[in-house]
Amino acid sequence: MRDLLDQSLQVIAALNAADVDYVVIGGVAMNLHGLVRATEDLDLFIAAEADNVERLRRALRSIYDDPCIDEITAADLCGDYPAVRYGPPTGSLYLDILTRLGEAVRYEDLEVSVVEMEGVPIRVVTPRSLYAMKKGTVRPLDHADAEALRRAYGLG
Repeated sequence: MRDLLDQSLQVIAALNAADVDYVVIGGVAMNLHGLVRATEDLDLFIAAEADNVERLRRALRSIYDDPCIDEITAADLCGDYPAVRYGPPTGSLYLDILTRLGEAVRYEDLEVSVVEMEGVPIRVVTPRSLYAMKKGTVRPLDHADAEALRRAYGLG
């Protein structure tokens, strides 16, 4: 688990250094808000702009020597397929990168806060936005997350 945390912090520090417009969502966001939940990936919502996608690629290249990074394109993320999964050549962390969730949520719709972990500032979705993202999905895990957020933060 420590290895996944270290890898996540390395990616987030690289995103910050490259000035990527991003927000951490998903299981890592749950943990950052004090709600312990196992996860094997880092879910990122990024602004759907071609130059932001290029900054994302630059950030990833600063960590990984991987030609597959070039397969992460603005045509996909800013087009009809607004999600990609990237598996770096080293480590066990996967990145799920999104620019929108269907028609329901766009980057601009998210409320963001900044938390710091081990000296790394992390842009993370607020509990209220995370609850809104998770409460109406079909995944049982999202329903459990939404219920935990509702109870912990008096949402709903």
